[in-house]
Amino acid sequence: MSQIPTKDQILAWIAENPALSAKRDIAKAFGIKGAARIDLKRVLKELEAEGHLQKRGKTFREAGALPPVTVLELLDPDRDGDLFAKPLEGRFEDAPRILFLPRPGEAAVGPGDRILGRLTKVEGQDHAYEARLIRRIGTGPRKLLGIFRAGSEGGRIVPIDKGSDKEWMVAPDLTGNAKDGELVEAEQAGPKNRLGLPRARVVQRLGDPSAPRAVSLIAIHQHGIPDEFPAEVLAEAERLKPAPLAKREDLRALPFVTIDPSDARDHDDACYAHPDDDPANPGGHVLWVAIADVAHYVTPGSATDREARARGNSTYFPDRVVPMLPERLSADLCSLHEGVARPVIAVRMVVDAEGGKRSHRFTRAMITSRASLSYEEVQAAQDGAPNDRCAALLDEVIAPLYAGYAALKTARAARQPLDLDLPERKIVLSDDGEVVSIALKERFDAHRLIEEFMVLANVAAAEELIRLRRPLLFRVHEEPSLEKLDALREVAQASGFTLAKGQVLHTRHLNRLLAQAEGTDFDELLNITTLRSMQQAYYAPENFGHFGLALRNYAHFTSPIRRYSDLIVHRALILGHGWGKDGLSPQDIEALEETAQHISETERRSMAAERDTTDRYLAAYLSERVGNEFPGRISGVTRFGLFVKLDETGADGLIPIRTLGREFFHFDAASQTLMGSETGLTLGVGQRVTVRLAEAVPVTGGLMLELLSVDDKALPGGRAPRGKPLGRKGGAAKAKARAKATKEKRNVSRKRK
Repeated sequence: MSQIPTKDQILAWIAENPALSAKRDIAKAFGIKGAARIDLKRVLKELEAEGHLQKRGKTFREAGALPPVTVLELLDPDRDGDLFAKPLEGRFEDAPRILFLPRPGEAAVGPGDRILGRLTKVEGQDHAYEARLIRRIGTGPRKLLGIFRAGSEGGRIVPIDKGSDKEWMVAPDLTGNAKDGELVEAEQAGPKNRLGLPRARVVQRLGDPSAPRAVSLIAIHQHGIPDEFPAEVLAEAERLKPAPLAKREDLRALPFVTIDPSDARDHDDACYAHPDDDPANPGGHVLWVAIADVAHYVTPGSATDREARARGNSTYFPDRVVPMLPERLSADLCSLHEGVARPVIAVRMVVDAEGGKRSHRFTRAMITSRASLSYEEVQAAQDGAPNDRCAALLDEVIAPLYAGYAALKTARAARQPLDLDLPERKIVLSDDGEVVSIALKERFDAHRLIEEFMVLANVAAAEELIRLRRPLLFRVHEEPSLEKLDALREVAQASGFTLAKGQVLHTRHLNRLLAQAEGTDFDELLNITTLRSMQQAYYAPENFGHFGLALRNYAHFTSPIRRYSDLIVHRALILGHGWGKDGLSPQDIEALEETAQHISETERRSMAAERDTTDRYLAAYLSERVGNEFPGRISGVTRFGLFVKLDETGADGLIPIRTLGREFFHFDAASQTLMGSETGLTLGVGQRVTVRLAEAVPVTGGLMLELLSVDDKALPGGRAPRGKPLGRKGGAAKAKARAKATKEKRNVSRKRK
């Protein structure tokens, strides 16, 4: 074949022959020889530039697809005993699910093992690939957290992870002197046994697992979050001195204030606003945002810099904070304390009467905060009840800030970022760490004011570095996948609302859906489901925009005390403006892609640790109410049961499928429902339920529930005793047929509409 194949033909070949995707394989397949190979190379480069292909070494593959042979790490078995794996090559916003299928007689592998696997793409399953073992690569000793149970010959460790019921044996000489009932960190000892329990050695004793403040300690160890600073870092921080004015712009006369939670220990952002006196901008405002100049103290390549990068961000728990920077920096030198001169990188932004940004200017400066205020007292002052401190600042500082916010609110309404309304619950602890209550956090306009000022400053930072043509880390939030949108559409339709198909998705479409649900029983459910449909945000040197905020250019600039990404942006601004030798280094620039991936992962690590801690505190709070009944709503459906979000606390609990009744329940992934084979009972996302709390385990954070009623109606038929098998002969076939008929009926009904 002498003619160069079309792009569609090349893409089709690579999709059908992933193992034969090098340029020479493609040339051979289409009979391309000699000089024609140059044209083929050009077409392949165009496909790569257009985002249709990714090049890996000498081979090409579909964008977003995994290579046919790749390195995998095996995960813990799911509730059905299936082993899944995660790819260790490439970066994925949502890593594809890979089901590992062992062959009979193969070498035994298990969770934590790294393997070289051969992948096969599959369709119509709840996983995207199936993997077969080529060879085991190996792994370091597997770590685990658990409760040590002493025995006559050593002891056992009961893991604290949810869904993990496999115990580990500990030999007498490997107990580390752990006492019965203690929380311990352990690692795998010796090779895996194909028969019997795995073996472990205790490497650290962590104390009483029921101690109130052990909850966050468990999450810190479980997720591998560094919580102790090396002596070298602490010594380096102690040697630092306050920054001089030097060549900085002197802004100490401007009445900047910080506005933070009442219990905040550090203050990394301050703001100030006043009307714009430019006749060309009637009704406009000048908005100042000043951010602590962390880059002055944390210089590239220093011990503190290496530790901050390793941590990636601070992690927040109800009882403690694991900071990114030592306290000498986070709570002292870099904190914009009231009445103390502090170095900052500030941005002066001019907006028009409708909140549109007309211009901005960055400067390396020195400020003195006029006051450290809380959200509550600022809002009270704006509402007409100022305390003594705020009364003195009301006309000069607070009123202009709210006037500037009013303009930004107008611009926000026109831009229509995603407008989720998710009540945030705050865990209130006593002085000794016991859970006192679960309270809803109050949201004031003072919170939204600071958020809008910070968003505008972040936009200005991204635009400034684009103008200066300096490398930076963007905050990227891509639009939802088609699969997630379809799942959201199913929930919306089941709740009586619509999300139109066949259009380019904008946040205004999602806001319209949320507005439909506002004030109804489905309000919180649609907000939660919409949030779950979103892609996770991440950091990248390339700019792919921020879907949720409806912004083209966005970077994190406003929190360098607690996020390494912001420190990178500060250094880029210093380099771009020639403000000093502490800007972005050549090593920083060279490692930008790697840094982006690393801090995206540390952010997710912190989120998981914070979520697990919240679950454990909620379980501890509810453990004294086992047997009580609670109203809630089905928030998730799986083949092993239902997840229910309780109205009172927002806690999520599981109703195991074995407790639903004696009949077989068919799981329909498309409609997110379980259907009974005998009664036809259909359980789906969004339904109101009443449940009984059957079990609450603080050490794992697990809640087990029993279903009592659905939509205020008692369950049809009898209930199966707990733990008994539920399936009946032929039940699966009946349920599947019934579910299919119901689905077809629903589709016909939709088409008629």
